[in-house]
Amino acid sequence: MKNYQPPYSITPNMMMLATSISEKVGKLEIYQSLHTHPHLRKNNRIKSIHSSLTIEANSLTIDQVKDVIAGNLVLGPAREIQEVKNAYAAYELINSYNPYSLHDLKKAHSLMAQNLQSDAGKFRMGNEGVFNGDTCIFMAPQPHFVPQLMEQLFTWMSNNKDIVHPLIMASIFHYEFVFIHPFSDGNGRIARLWHTVLLNNWNSFFEYLPLESQIAKFQTEYYDAIAQCHVHGSSDVFIEFMLQQINDILQELLTQSSRITTSLPKQVSTLLQVMEYGVSYSPTQLMELVHVKARNTLRMSYLNPALKLGLIAPTIPDKPKSKNQRYIKQ
Repeated sequence: MKNYQPPYSITPNMMMLATSISEKVGKLEIYQSLHTHPHLRKNNRIKSIHSSLTIEANSLTIDQVKDVIAGNLVLGPAREIQEVKNAYAAYELINSYNPYSLHDLKKAHSLMAQNLQSDAGKFRMGNEGVFNGDTCIFMAPQPHFVPQLMEQLFTWMSNNKDIVHPLIMASIFHYEFVFIHPFSDGNGRIARLWHTVLLNNWNSFFEYLPLESQIAKFQTEYYDAIAQCHVHGSSDVFIEFMLQQINDILQELLTQSSRITTSLPKQVSTLLQVMEYGVSYSPTQLMELVHVKARNTLRMSYLNPALKLGLIAPTIPDKPKSKNQRYIKQ
């Protein structure tokens, strides 16, 4: 067990991406966008949960996910609603997990699979494969190998946490975990959660980074990278893929943060801070978020300046006064 070594090699591209990521994190910490804006933190957490579940074919919309988390009544499949509740409970404990504890990972799975699986938090007893839709990418190791493989993986991480860069270790873990496929269900969700747990242990900035949403955008490429690694017997392709996704989403956050500057009117900055990309908001919702009581104030001081600057857009542009009008951040 002590000689176990995941198959990978450090490439120049990995080092370049790791450097780029570190530089971007430094810039974002200057903006402090995720630390000082609770709405942005909450939105990114919801985006992470929604995206991770969407990858696993959960059909609830992001607005429905928000309502489930808020405790509101949602009409939808009971199992999918339970998946949201479970994922939220698991993500809320990100700071309490020891990323090098196999016990804590089982605890996270127990939360993620609560009331969904009879074997929540326990390793699988049957054969499993990894699928992208109806396509089997590969068959996982036989179940009697799982406990030893997981012990080896966590022992290696613990022994090398001060040697292997956290960005690279998190990606290695993600691939190795998916390859081992230790649970009967929920492996993808746990792999993505634990990737964040490892990164958050390195820099707390990553607690609210919606990495899962980036994976969801490139889901086919995500599974292709896993499949290539299985063929090559090395996690190099997957490491580079994940580093590229992290680098890209950080660049997106930098672009967002740079738009929320003191050069913008205060009301517009406030509006942008409370709006999430990809989500449409009614005037009533925006009034609640920016804490104004008069619709005219919202329109004149917040909406109109933001519309003029092209920072938000109406969902029904040809009917600006429609009662169904909503606004989306650009």
